[in-house]
Amino acid sequence: MRNPVGLDWNPDTGALWASVNERDELGRHFDYLTSVRPGGFYGWPWSYWGANVDTREAPAPRHGGESPHPDYALGPHTSSLGLTFSKGARLGPALASGAFVGQHGSWNRKPASGYKVIFVPFAGGRPAGMPVDVLTGFLSEEGEAMGRPVGVQIARDGSLLVADDVGNRIWRVSAQAIVPRPAS
Repeated sequence: MRNPVGLDWNPDTGALWASVNERDELGRHFDYLTSVRPGGFYGWPWSYWGANVDTREAPAPRHGGESPHPDYALGPHTSSLGLTFSKGARLGPALASGAFVGQHGSWNRKPASGYKVIFVPFAGGRPAGMPVDVLTGFLSEEGEAMGRPVGVQIARDGSLLVADDVGNRIWRVSAQAIVPRPAS
């Protein structure tokens, strides 16, 4: 994998999951969420997103240059840095089974993407459905970053804590503050 930054264990299956920031300069590509299988080959540096070969590199000597498709696309240049499963969260039934992802945001994309915290619903140990915006409002109307979510963690009281490295603060999201809606 290239740059698996968010890591957490799925409490329902025991599987390790990672949010991965895919490489730049390959046209339309996506950051992704994927399970991490022992001995798995994920393409780096020879291929990405299945059969897409990075022609800037020689073919993979052992794996034939092909990698599996990731489990769940997170969008182009979202810089999804934080990942935590919802076990222990007290944020309502809509956010009870899945993973929270802190999306730091794009640095080189117009229009900007990321700059929010999303929830990826899971069923049967796998992503199941569209992402839900949980915490937004980190970009001004002019597109300037007023905040950039990094880490996400469930607090002892069941709220969601979000580290913001531009706003230099930690946000606390409680059930009273959440009105789930499809991600934009």
